[in-house]
Amino acid sequence: MKPTALFIPLFFLFFFLCFFTHGIKTQELINKTCNLSSKGDPNIKFSFCKTSLQAAPASQCASLRGLGMISIRLIRYNVTDTRCFIKNLLKNLNKNSSAFEKACLDDCFELYSDAIDSIKRAMKSYNLKRFYDANIQISSVMDASTTCEDGFKERKGLVSPLTKRNNFTFQLSAISLSIMNLIQKGSD
Repeated sequence: MKPTALFIPLFFLFFFLCFFTHGIKTQELINKTCNLSSKGDPNIKFSFCKTSLQAAPASQCASLRGLGMISIRLIRYNVTDTRCFIKNLLKNLNKNSSAFEKACLDDCFELYSDAIDSIKRAMKSYNLKRFYDANIQISSVMDASTTCEDGFKERKGLVSPLTKRNNFTFQLSAISLSIMNLIQKGSD
């Protein structure tokens, strides 16, 4: 048998084992991260954390720091999409909608517009390892989702059309803050 004929199958076997083993380690990292995060923060659900992080393509080969950036990107996508959703709700308000409902949606639109700027700054701060600044910026996104949801609760009987989206924004932000906390604990 020629040496090259033996080399090729061994190369593919080695490549497969390395890739497969790395994938297992990444799944373990996501499970461990989400487990610690959900145990440390009642606002984080393990299954939501795990599903969210696993859904990101780059998560399969990410370090803890990489998972942190992925979580911030997930917030950015969610905030951007929610802002667009609110814009469409405002555009399609029917004549039966109250002025209060429109005011709530206007407020949420502004909150999510500001949140987009905050999350962009958080990404820059995170990349520069300025975790304190990133924490403040992500916390402001978290506050925006809560403030948006609370606005609808001021009028009895008014149901927020954004509850699920606000909850996702809040949880994704909590996950990101938790990951930053884990990173900082590891670097002490």
